[in-house]
Amino acid sequence: LQVAGLTMAATPVPAPGAPAAPPRVPGAPDVSAVEAAMRRWIERAVIGLNLCPFAKAVWVKDQVRIAVSRARHLDAFLDDLDAELLRLRDTPPEVLDTTLLVHPTLFPDFFVFNDFLDVVDRVIEEHGLEGVIQVAPFHPDFVFDGVDPDDITNATNRAPYATLHLLREDSVARAVASGDPVEAIVERNLDTLRRLGPQGWQRLLGADE
Repeated sequence: LQVAGLTMAATPVPAPGAPAAPPRVPGAPDVSAVEAAMRRWIERAVIGLNLCPFAKAVWVKDQVRIAVSRARHLDAFLDDLDAELLRLRDTPPEVLDTTLLVHPTLFPDFFVFNDFLDVVDRVIEEHGLEGVIQVAPFHPDFVFDGVDPDDITNATNRAPYATLHLLREDSVARAVASGDPVEAIVERNLDTLRRLGPQGWQRLLGADE
């Protein structure tokens, strides 16, 4: 799990005479609420439970971007994906190491989201980014193949909202080479989640009172 630090920019305020921000999707949570939920997940689960032992270093360096898409349909979301891939490609890693592209409403069904990943792979190919950027998927109802949906170990890839985590291949390779074997990290994560249990997971990510 290669989730890392977080660079949060305030919601932009249009300059006088500038076009208004895209209208909010009906029923969608406020962007600031989405950002807050993602921050809570990163701080409490990804870093707090040490699910990704490489995460804290880039977190404190503010090298991750959370991009909340307001796309109303799949084509517009693909435009957002194009933009974020190119931003990541063209920005120095010491400024931006990784991006979380989040949509709070477009993919309510995990299996539809899972099928969409084939399209994401083709987008990577079209941009010539194979071997340069990889994508890790997260979803509130993520289920590994052959694992019961209620198994707490699915939580390693569960996030508050459907998320495409855009990762630099070079950064992943360096992190893996400098840390514990991937197999050991996976086993440790499974043990951590089993000890925590479903109720503990829900409490961990619950909103602050």
